[in-house]
Amino acid sequence: MKLGERIAALLEPVFDRLGFLAVNAPAFFGPFTRHADIAYGSDPQHRLDVYVPDEAAAVLSPVVVFWHGGHWRFGDKRDYRFVGAALAGSGFNAVLPNYRHYPQVKMPGFMDDAARAALWSAAHAGDYGGDPRRLYLMGHSAGAHMAALLTLDARYLAAAGEPAPQVAGVVGLSGAYDFLPLLEAAGTADDPARVINVGSIDGLRVPEFHTYSYAASKAGLHQLTRVLARELGPRHITVNAVAPGPFESKMMAATLAARGDEIAAASPLGRIGRSDDMAGVAVFLSGRGSAYITGAVIPVDGGIWAAS
Repeated sequence: MKLGERIAALLEPVFDRLGFLAVNAPAFFGPFTRHADIAYGSDPQHRLDVYVPDEAAAVLSPVVVFWHGGHWRFGDKRDYRFVGAALAGSGFNAVLPNYRHYPQVKMPGFMDDAARAALWSAAHAGDYGGDPRRLYLMGHSAGAHMAALLTLDARYLAAAGEPAPQVAGVVGLSGAYDFLPLLEAAGTADDPARVINVGSIDGLRVPEFHTYSYAASKAGLHQLTRVLARELGPRHITVNAVAPGPFESKMMAATLAARGDEIAAASPLGRIGRSDDMAGVAVFLSGRGSAYITGAVIPVDGGIWAAS
């Protein structure tokens, strides 16, 4: 049986507190050393445990960062000692962080903590015989959702203000990836559930810059929005997309610094987009006023697309 399958099998009883105690009992002993309650931030919840194999390896060990589950509301790294023990027993360095829960923080507060822990793990891997070039992110339930987001969305690591480590892979156990059942349960004929995609006006036009893959991917997202609108409409779910023009952002920072005035002048409204412009259209698409709108791609660009 593979390591992931072994851990998944062990996770089945953990919904019961007694199950946690039983499954963790063997994890207090084994061929590993546990370095407990190391601070990776200033909050009391910013603590992590590092599990290191006792047997010295000929090469640096891969590093696995594992986040616990608990609906983003509860849970503790101590409940998952068996995961750290299993990973260390298989030759991995395991890092098990705690993180702040709701209602102390909301999204993206959980992800801020996850990014901090991942950056700490990469920066300190060598201190425990780990290889930062072989960094794997892993989690259970809410933790799996966090590991997947951290791997697939570079914004969270970038927001931490340090060079992002290279993630070699991600392992999710019982993670929250499919939100369709929640949308179906929430939607009604009069008040459907909403999906809002974020595309770009470069998916509506031939862009000035040679950003071929970017434009093609955004055009694909716009078409996916239309396809899903037809597919999910009978389930009382609307699917719309926003196509932003130039906005102040990290992605646009260099371009706006060089040509910001020129780009603003190309807009009939004569300015660059602001965060409240996007917030306003998101509120509209989430509210009662959009209940009968689906499959739409809404440019939020000050009229640049219409005037081009």
